[in-house]
Amino acid sequence: MDDIRKLTDLIIQFRDQRDWKQFHKPKDLAISLMLEAGEVAEHFQWKNDDEIESYVKSHRKDIGEELADVLYWVLLMSHDFDIDIAQALREKMKLNAKKYPKDKSKGKHTKYTDL
Repeated sequence: MDDIRKLTDLIIQFRDQRDWKQFHKPKDLAISLMLEAGEVAEHFQWKNDDEIESYVKSHRKDIGEELADVLYWVLLMSHDFDIDIAQALREKMKLNAKKYPKDKSKGKHTKYTDL
C-alpha cells in the first residue's frame, strides 16, 4: 500500500508541476486509460503464441512502458475520485473468489455464470 501511495504522489507531483489537472476531466482520464490499454494490446495483435513468446522477450521494456502508462492513469483516476485502489482491489478479489470458487473453476476458463 505504501508503494501505491508513493507512486500516486509521484504522478500527482508530475501533473501539478505542469498544471495539467485542468485538463483531467473524468471522461478524458477514462479515454486516456483506454488508449494506453490499447497500446498494450497492439504488442500482441496478429501474433501467434510462439511469436508472442519471442516478442515479449525482445520487447519487455516497451511493454513495460505501456503497462506503466496504464498504471499511471489507474492511479491518477483513483486519486482524483478518492478511491483507495488497494482496498478496492482487495474487495474485488474477495468478490472474484466467491464468483469463481476453486472447486468449480480451477483449470477452466468458463465465465462464473456458467460454472
